[in-house]
Amino acid sequence: MIDAEDRDEATEPHEPTDREAERERALRLIEALLFASDRPMGDAELVARLPDALALEELLETLRAHYRFRGINLVRAAGGWTFRTAPDLAGLLAHETVQARKLTRAQIETLAIIAYHQPVTRAEVEEIRGVTLAKGTLDLLMEAGWVQPKGRRETPGRPATWVTTDGFLLHFGLDSLRDLPNVDELRAAGLLDARPASTLGEAAPDEPGADQGGYAGEDDDPL
Repeated sequence: MIDAEDRDEATEPHEPTDREAERERALRLIEALLFASDRPMGDAELVARLPDALALEELLETLRAHYRFRGINLVRAAGGWTFRTAPDLAGLLAHETVQARKLTRAQIETLAIIAYHQPVTRAEVEEIRGVTLAKGTLDLLMEAGWVQPKGRRETPGRPATWVTTDGFLLHFGLDSLRDLPNVDELRAAGLLDARPASTLGEAAPDEPGADQGGYAGEDDDPL
């Protein structure tokens, strides 16, 4: 039979050990860092802020489990970690806005070519599409924060090469370029013509080799 003194000891709150307190502090620190950051934070950035004895992978898994059924989730994106709105609540938070400009087909194809072939030059984009790139196409994609120049090709003329950015990964919900959908997935989603891949980008009979129908104000003359 447990006497009153033993019962009091059994119900006494557990005093956290130094190790437990250190781990709890580390979890709170990771939360604060990710909440305050305006971009995903990589493993190396987080590890640099933590005590050496603590394993980042285990801490992140704890936080992922904690937020799994909450309004925000801890997810990997653009090679780092960030908090995102829970997918099942996204529709409730969505609101409609007037889109002043939309990407044209030419701009979408250019973005796709850069994503799948980077680093790629302007001339290579034009060769793959089979048409001359219209003025402002790359400028608009760069303005959106989705592409950027990255060095020059060591060939005659040393043309600039283009790559996608972390902003591209964030916008399309990708952790890395390895997560890009393949051709079959793009066709299944209705984002790619049923034409053979080898003819994608070739000018149609009513497209005599130049981008057609850009957004308002775009000049079809090549740069």
